Amino acid sequence: MPSIKIVGLGSGDYKQLTLEALEIMKAAGCLILRTEKHPTVEYIRKSGISFEVCDDLYDSQETFEATYQKICQRVIDRCEEKGEVVYAVPGHPLVAEKAVELILGRQSEELQVEVIPAVSFVDAILAVLKIDPINGLKIIDGLSLDEQKPDARCGNIVTQIYNRYVASEAKLKLMESYNDDFEIYLIRAAGVQGLERIERIKLYELDRIEWVDYLTSLYIPPANEAVKYKKMDDLVALMKQLRGKDGCPWDKEQTRVSLKPYLLEEAYEVLDAIEKDDIDLLIEELGDLLLQVVFHAQIASEDGEFDINDVVTGIYDKLVIRHPHVFGDVKATSESGALKSWEASKRKQKGVESFTQMLTDIPEVLPALMRSYKVQQKAALAGFDWDNIEDVMGKVIEELNELKEVYKTGSMNIIEEETGDLLFSVVNVARFLKLQPELALKATTDKFISRFRYIEETAAKAGQKIDKMPMEELDKLWEEAKMHNLNKKD
Repeated sequence: MPSIKIVGLGSGDYKQLTLEALEIMKAAGCLILRTEKHPTVEYIRKSGISFEVCDDLYDSQETFEATYQKICQRVIDRCEEKGEVVYAVPGHPLVAEKAVELILGRQSEELQVEVIPAVSFVDAILAVLKIDPINGLKIIDGLSLDEQKPDARCGNIVTQIYNRYVASEAKLKLMESYNDDFEIYLIRAAGVQGLERIERIKLYELDRIEWVDYLTSLYIPPANEAVKYKKMDDLVALMKQLRGKDGCPWDKEQTRVSLKPYLLEEAYEVLDAIEKDDIDLLIEELGDLLLQVVFHAQIASEDGEFDINDVVTGIYDKLVIRHPHVFGDVKATSESGALKSWEASKRKQKGVESFTQMLTDIPEVLPALMRSYKVQQKAALAGFDWDNIEDVMGKVIEELNELKEVYKTGSMNIIEEETGDLLFSVVNVARFLKLQPELALKATTDKFISRFRYIEETAAKAGQKIDKMPMEELDKLWEEAKMHNLNKKD
């Protein structure tokens, strides 16, 4: 059976070569080295061991992924030719060796793959820095910092900082998490006598070091407070402390019911920040709203019901399930198509068998304008809708005329009903125009207050009080207020 033996060359010093690895390479009919750029290779050459290398593939491929694929294929091809191949890599075969991962993925009943362990560069770094990994250690590929994020709560080793360009890219990514002047360790050839170099530098200096090469990694100590941003886990831990034995008396007394007004208040304050287009205020108010989510999750956690992880997982899974047009085979090329896909997946997930149930599931605690909007929106998904905006506006006029007919009757029940019909029709117009009636009415209310303020202030300057002025004068000031506001907008 064709077989591949993968051996590690250690972190750089030939003394780190195991006897097993050395014996396997000496006996190899075909020895392939991933790269000749490793301090141990000279010792292998002096030992009279013949080999071939894959350095040529690094120059012929556009990406590292393509290079590793080619290396893997070369090793497989040689194995098919020779029947047995020894593939040797720097360090430990299972530490930061993508080609090894690819070869192991090709293992089958027709191909046997054996891994021979060795001292890795991680072992060497831990030894020279005298670090115990039991306190927490994360190993990150320096070429994958977009996907692999450092963990500030533990130590991080970042590999493959093999030139100043990569160092510069790594610095920019790491500065998104750590303070610019946070001290890190730049390490070259750890444990290799004559080549080893360790320098403690500030993060912003990372790409200014000239001796960076293919044997270079960096170590980032636990950051404690030297981070730019707190994580969700930090907020959850803080909330737990506030609710704990020595926490805040007020926080400890809160319940789901007592927090209801704060949740509503914070949601409206977020809307207010959006209306004001105030980014700093929006950041603050979104934080206040997030605190309410964490608060409720902590209360539930104390009662053994659920925790913040259930909340995050729930919304994550919901987004995937509700977007079959993104994560599945459903097609949606427009906003309306995406909305129909969302609602269809929602009905399926919740076991909703009728459109009426969709309407009754809309929370009654929503503001009336918002609830009526959502009811109409979901009814439209069933095809129960007007054909055009003109018909909708005609319905508003019809409802207004019906209100005119009944308002003199003095029958408050009927007047209330017709007033509701009129408002419902106006909401329909807003929906057709893709406007939120709640926000539109809020804007008009704000506009009214602004004009009313102008009237009162103008009257006061003339020594008058508006509650003593005739309506004709108030109407005149109202028109002035409208022009005043228009001029201010101009």
